Amino acid sequence: QVQLVESGGGLVQPGGSLRLSCSASGSIGSMYRMAWYRQAPGNQRDLVAAATSDGRTTYVDSVKGRFTISRDNTKNTMWLQMNSLKPEDTAVYYCYAKGRSINAAAYWGQGTQVTVSS
Repeated sequence: QVQLVESGGGLVQPGGSLRLSCSASGSIGSMYRMAWYRQAPGNQRDLVAAATSDGRTTYVDSVKGRFTISRDNTKNTMWLQMNSLKPEDTAVYYCYAKGRSINAAAYWGQGTQVTVSS
């Protein structure tokens, strides 16, 4: 069982930066895929960025070049560095983790609010 806790959200002006953290209560070494999702009011929860345990990363087009996902299995932590933030990045950001097996359990954090506004 893994529990995920996000932190680092807040209010930032357009063009600013934030670094989100996702800390796991258990080992994330077995979590093949970890990701950040976000959900704005009235919208579905969408993928922002993902990182696999073998080093592959993917990003949604709207954040490419601005956001960077990283993970450190020795620290059981994943991060999302967000630069050049835009008002449309405003959302609740969720941490996600899942093992490699198709039958592996998926875990979600409780979310952290990011608001980009002047």
